[in-house]
Amino acid sequence: MLTFTKIKPDKVTTEFSRPEFDGEGRFIELDFGEFVLMNIYFPNGTSGQTRVDYKLGFYDALFNYAESLRKQGKKVLICGDYNTAHSEIDLARPKENVGNSGFLPIEREKLDWITGLGYVDTFRQFNKEGGNYTWWTARGGARERNVGWRIDYHFVSEDLLPLVRNSYHQPDELGSDHCPIVIELSV
Repeated sequence: MLTFTKIKPDKVTTEFSRPEFDGEGRFIELDFGEFVLMNIYFPNGTSGQTRVDYKLGFYDALFNYAESLRKQGKKVLICGDYNTAHSEIDLARPKENVGNSGFLPIEREKLDWITGLGYVDTFRQFNKEGGNYTWWTARGGARERNVGWRIDYHFVSEDLLPLVRNSYHQPDELGSDHCPIVIELSV
């Protein structure tokens, strides 16, 4: 996992001190002093209940860690592939996928928990419309037909929200089954 920045961070960390999660290379944290940026690749739960449980545990551990940073006075930005579509507007076929990992009620409840902690989905601050996806299966021309899922997010702590100038997707950028997601901050 990579994070590109024009501003040199004060510190870069690739673990959040949870051995059960640190071994998969899913975490990079950049401390910029005024705020902390975490770039995360959340686990996928599609291989069965054990992996769904692992994914949910990862959510808990990561956001408990983020909350410890907030208690230290840090503003927090957590971006990446969350591997969960939050609401029906976030995927093309919600009814057909309600029983699939990535849209299970328990996974969606975790995103509700995150917003309940005071984190804001920055994309939804600027765009309330459906049809905006960040991932498409490689099968059946899904991307060309825009049959996708929005599973990539920039969540910010509420105290960082005033610095957010824009948040959007770049679905025309090819090279992956995901598209780039962008957040612009005034720092």
